[in-house]
Amino acid sequence: MKLKNNIFTTLLLAIGLIMHQITPGILGGMKFDFLLIFMFVSLLLNTKFENAMLTGILGGLLSAMTTSFPGGQIPNILDKLITCLVLFVLIKYLSKININFLVVGLLGGIGTFISGMVFLTSAAFISGLPAPMSALVIGIVIPTTLVNTIGTVFIYRLVKIAIKRSGILIS
Repeated sequence: MKLKNNIFTTLLLAIGLIMHQITPGILGGMKFDFLLIFMFVSLLLNTKFENAMLTGILGGLLSAMTTSFPGGQIPNILDKLITCLVLFVLIKYLSKININFLVVGLLGGIGTFISGMVFLTSAAFISGLPAPMSALVIGIVIPTTLVNTIGTVFIYRLVKIAIKRSGILIS
């Protein structure tokens, strides 16, 4: 994988980390995961398997370092890795059709929902949940899915415009 692609991925993740860090924890210490948006944009722009693994590992480590969920470090790493692998497969499958803003939004929503459910399930087994699973799904996962669906489209468009104007070739 080219160094500039790795740097581009890490820059996107650094921006996502800042967004994740400044987001306050709400229900049971859980927070909206805006780092996911930047992970999805990275996966959409660089569709190589190596990038999916890099994004999943770095995204998981970064969100584990900033989690406000008690014992949420391992669930964060697991959910980012699994989400990146699933989205990699979906993007490869959907790349046969035109990737437009509807597909980008759909991928953002699906990826966020998968991430939230993997996180909650693994956290329930590893450290326990501070509130009932249904309350966390309704109070955190579904609203985050809606916000990230729109946010992924918005950030994807911004990054695509920035890439085009800067003349950077990401492949």
